[in-house]
Amino acid sequence: MYRGLGASDFSVAPGTRSALYQATDTLTRLPIVNRAMMKSFRRTSVAVVTAAALAFSSTLPALSVERSRSISLLRDAEAEALIADYTRPLLKAAGLGAATVQVKLVNDDTFNAFVADSRHIFVNAGAIIDSTTPNELIGVLAHEIGHLAANHLAQLRAEIRRMQILSALAMLGGVAAGAAGGGGGAVGALATGGMQFGQRGLLMYARENETAADQLALKYLAQTGQSAKGMLDTFKRFADQQMFMSAHIDPYIQSHPLAADRIAMIDEMARKSKYFDKADSPSLQARHDLVRAKFAAFTRNAQSVMRLYPPSDTSLAADYARAIVAYRFADSKSAIGRMDALIKRSPNNPYFWELKGQILLETGKPREALAPLRKAVSLAPNAGPIRVLLGQALVGTGDGKLTDEAIAMLTKGIGDDPDQPVGYRQLAIAYARKDNIAMADLASAQGSFASGDIETAKKYAIRAQEKLKTGSPAWLRADDIITYKIPR
Repeated sequence: MYRGLGASDFSVAPGTRSALYQATDTLTRLPIVNRAMMKSFRRTSVAVVTAAALAFSSTLPALSVERSRSISLLRDAEAEALIADYTRPLLKAAGLGAATVQVKLVNDDTFNAFVADSRHIFVNAGAIIDSTTPNELIGVLAHEIGHLAANHLAQLRAEIRRMQILSALAMLGGVAAGAAGGGGGAVGALATGGMQFGQRGLLMYARENETAADQLALKYLAQTGQSAKGMLDTFKRFADQQMFMSAHIDPYIQSHPLAADRIAMIDEMARKSKYFDKADSPSLQARHDLVRAKFAAFTRNAQSVMRLYPPSDTSLAADYARAIVAYRFADSKSAIGRMDALIKRSPNNPYFWELKGQILLETGKPREALAPLRKAVSLAPNAGPIRVLLGQALVGTGDGKLTDEAIAMLTKGIGDDPDQPVGYRQLAIAYARKDNIAMADLASAQGSFASGDIETAKKYAIRAQEKLKTGSPAWLRADDIITYKIPR
């Protein structure tokens, strides 16, 4: 199920939302590549200066909340399964548990990835679409895992606090100079100098972190028997666009090393690996191609998708993209026909069955969606989002005989993947149909909690707890929400 989630339907636990706030709070988004900064020299200069200034702003928390609210997440079982396969060996090599680190997909067309805390990696849709091979995206993920393993976020926040103190001392020195007869000019010069010192020191520290993450990424790729060629190709892809700006950019006000410097280091280390010429397996490449096609078709306009996948391209991925475009911009009948053709070519692909079911459900045919979604669940039994989609279809039929099955399916789907507000909402509807208002209120509370609406979650949880048996598992879940305190 490919689904975009905006600020009003933020499918991420409150802890993750807090991490997003922290990401912008202290200049710690640590992107591997930011294509937006290459669009023009003017925008690059403004972005760099603004980032440095924000790091010392006392109004950052409010600003960061507003910025993070603009982040829209995507949920897609197919992409999440693929990226989990990419990250698992890298996390093991880094000494990090795969169960404790989550990858979240961001609905953003730029090539970017970043970490927000010690538990989450965020990958833009653009990074998936623009990665032509699995190895290119794996290199990006290895870099971000390097940041996590080295604990760069905590270190950078500590460095920011240190630089704030140094800047404050410089400004106090300016005041003292003015009092001693240095005049307003001396005060201003020393204060400005202190700020510039702090900014440059912080950005130098960030550049050192980026270099360290690159080196760790190369290490993890070698340990897992993978090539670093994709990582090298990624940097080379953007190098030419930065080259024309490099003569105008002060390297000391960059948060990342200049592309030429990074490429030289990565190239030297990557070629020393005996795995440098190792290619991705055909099966992994095929999966990657399908996810790229899906993301392009769901996030870009029809003309762009048709340019990427012209009629002459008869690959499975191209047909996948055209089926999605038909669903989005043409008619559901055509889309279903295209999905049936895809299923005929690859009958054991659970995500083809899932998408067929999703199209039927979202075009007002929930009962017809049941068969393909049941097939998808049978082929991918551990995919929580697919189970939730089937539960949604079961509820959508309005058939009371299917309510128990819907509750079971939604409960299992949410249990496998708790960050699904839509699943809790559907579960609330199903329980209400069974006249189990206590459990309906609890599901509503959990859904609001998963969306980050803590105030509403607590209201529903209080209502639910009043009707539940004291000390029961459901009562305790309600109590967890009631007593939850928002991290500061």
